[in-house]
Amino acid sequence: SWGECSALMTSGVVAAAQTGAASERNAEALLKRLDWQVVRRLDGILQGDYRSLFKGHGYDLAEVREYQPEDDVRYMDWNVTARMNSAYVRQYIEDREITAWLILDLSPSIDFGTAKSSKRELVVDFAGTMARLLTRHGNRVGAVLFGSGGDEVIAPRGGQMQTLRLLHRLTSLGSGSQLTQGVPDFAATLSRVAGAVKRRSLVIIVSDFFVPPGWEGPLTRLAERHEVLSVWLADPRETELPELGPLVFEDAETREQVYVDTGDHGFQSRFRALVEQRDRRLSRTFAQRGVDLLRLNTDGDMVRDISKFAQLRRDAHRRAAGRAVAR
Repeated sequence: SWGECSALMTSGVVAAAQTGAASERNAEALLKRLDWQVVRRLDGILQGDYRSLFKGHGYDLAEVREYQPEDDVRYMDWNVTARMNSAYVRQYIEDREITAWLILDLSPSIDFGTAKSSKRELVVDFAGTMARLLTRHGNRVGAVLFGSGGDEVIAPRGGQMQTLRLLHRLTSLGSGSQLTQGVPDFAATLSRVAGAVKRRSLVIIVSDFFVPPGWEGPLTRLAERHEVLSVWLADPRETELPELGPLVFEDAETREQVYVDTGDHGFQSRFRALVEQRDRRLSRTFAQRGVDLLRLNTDGDMVRDISKFAQLRRDAHRRAAGRAVAR
């Protein structure tokens, strides 16, 4: 709601659509590319069932009423039936409107990319795709862009213009802007969102999660009220380094430098161990809070990865529905 957006604005700035003709054309060209290369493919694979991406906004229980001969027995409420000594069924109403918030990482580490794209390009493409899928079905989408310079908020709205507004803002924020320099305060961003967004919403966090510790608590509070989906951005060189000999690595956010010998087997072993440890830690963090995880790689196929994720969620939803009916 606008009240929710106002609360977020106390710690950020509402993004306004820029009127430059060249920038508008760039956003329109990007949306056209996403429509042809991504959205159309997803529509074909998902067969219009875009809600299979989101598990918490399908149907809400409206009431329990007495069984009628034409009712589907799968919706029998056996607990109420036992108490009332008469057959009762659950009746549902469809929750047609979704309010979605995209929490987008624009810190310097997402500029990294050694494959088909950079992680920043993945952010733009994924955010544009989700905004397009949601708004074309009558839903509202807002965004929080976070980096070292604080948060920037785009108020939730519907329609194609909202997708263009988001794409324009993302493409106009270059690596030299204040928002995209230094170390982001990810925990503070999640805390502000958790405190400001009151109405149950779909919250999609898109990040490489190279962020300072301490964000697990705010994530817990966010997941208690909202349906949260994490999108983990990664590049192959973040999990496996080729043996190229001595190199100097620089942290994109702190500018700290370290000298390593990539040809040293001891270094390679320690590197792999740290990668595996981080993978287990992040996976456990999301799983413990009921947050589903979608992994996107700069050398991958985003449509294929999203489709596989949707199928897994669809299967999980069917299993859960089957267990509920059995009870």
